[in-house]
Order: sequence, then structure tokens, then C-alpha cells
Amino acid sequence: MRHGGLGGSGAAAAAEGAPWLGAWEALEPARLARGLRRRLNRSAGLALVGAILMLGGATTQARTGPTLPEPGTPVETGAAVKPVAAWSAFCERMPAECTVNTAEPAFIHLDAAIWRTLTSVNRRVNARIKPITDQAQWGVIDRWDYPDDGFGDCEDYQLLKRRMLTERGLPRRALRMTVVIDDIGEGHAVLMVRTDRGDFILDNKTNAVLPWARTGYSYVKREGQDGTRWVSLNGGASPVTTANR
Repeated sequence: MRHGGLGGSGAAAAAEGAPWLGAWEALEPARLARGLRRRLNRSAGLALVGAILMLGGATTQARTGPTLPEPGTPVETGAAVKPVAAWSAFCERMPAECTVNTAEPAFIHLDAAIWRTLTSVNRRVNARIKPITDQAQWGVIDRWDYPDDGFGDCEDYQLLKRRMLTERGLPRRALRMTVVIDDIGEGHAVLMVRTDRGDFILDNKTNAVLPWARTGYSYVKREGQDGTRWVSLNGGASPVTTANR
């Protein structure tokens, strides 16, 4: 006995016997279209969320980048004066470190990249060098030198910072060794960075690069910018040494 397949007449008969089958076939394309639209809408939503997150991350990064300090006034300078004796001895050993190239700019244009460099160098040297007095290290009250052995006192920190900054392209003429009376009334050496936004201080006592007027120090004298003579600052009396760690 032969069993015939469900041919055209059989399919029609089946459709007649099950009217829901034809309705299902009619609805199937619409259902597929709705599902496709849902998937496309979901993909578009995810893409929008991703874009918002990326934009938010970029905005946050911009907000947390280096912020330039407010413009300030330069420290007031006076007459030419003699440097401390230990500086003169340093210059006899390393004369190239004490010459002034008047072709270099006297002030640095302070932008975000340079500000980042100043703060980074100040922080790195302060962390790298261990404090020691000149008496303990050299057997003398005051000696200016590079702390190449990892030890030094205040002026040694600042000399290393100046060397690192000049290696990064900053003009030595705008990086001036400076003598102050510190917060405990002792002679102290800092590095003054002269910029178009004011004079800023690199100091081994703090990782913050501060405007000169906010350090709490009394400013005595610094290297001149037109020759080897130093200049007085704010009429301060000069200490004999800067043997402060």
C-alpha cells in the first residue's frame, strides 16, 4: 500500500483543517522585523552609552591634568652683592655651572608641560637624596656640590634639580640659586624658577612648587641673570652659610 506525501493538495487540506497555520505564516515576517528592530535599537543604545563613557573619561582626564598656578609678581631685586663663600668655591671647581649665557631667556614661558616637569623633578630629587649636613659629609660647615653619592644638604638638592631641568631644555639663566632665611631662622638654599607667571621655588623641604611669596621665607639674595654677581632680594641680611638640611 502506498503512502503519499503532503503535496500541494495535502498542504491546502492541512491549511483548511488548521487555519491557525496560515495565520502564523502571515505573522512570521512581522515578528522577525520587530526582533531585528529591538536588536538594532539595543546596539545603538550600547554604542551611545560607550560614547558617553569615553567622553566622560576624557573630560575627567582633562579636569585632573596639571593646573597652572595663578600669575604672581616677581620678587623685588636690589643691588649687586657677593655670593656666599661656598658658592664661590663651587664655581672655582665647576666654572661652567656658574657662567651666565645672556643669549638665553631670563624668563620661562610657563605652560602645562613645563609645570609638570618642575613638579616632577622637585618631587623626584627630594625622594632620591638623603639629607646630611656638610659637617657630617665633608667635615666643613658649608660646601656646595652635586649629591652624586645620594647624600646632600639643601643647596645640593637644588643644584641637582637645576642640572636635571637644564637637561630637559630649560634655560639655566632662568633657574637661579637663591639664599633665604627659612621658617626656623636659619640660612637655607632654594632654586628660584623665573617665569612669565612669577617666580616659583623648588625646595627640598616640600614637594609643592610654590610662588616665592607663599613659602614663608625671608629672601636674601640670588644669582644674577646678567653676570656672575648676585643680587639682593627684599633687603634681607645675608647668612654666613646655608648649612641647613
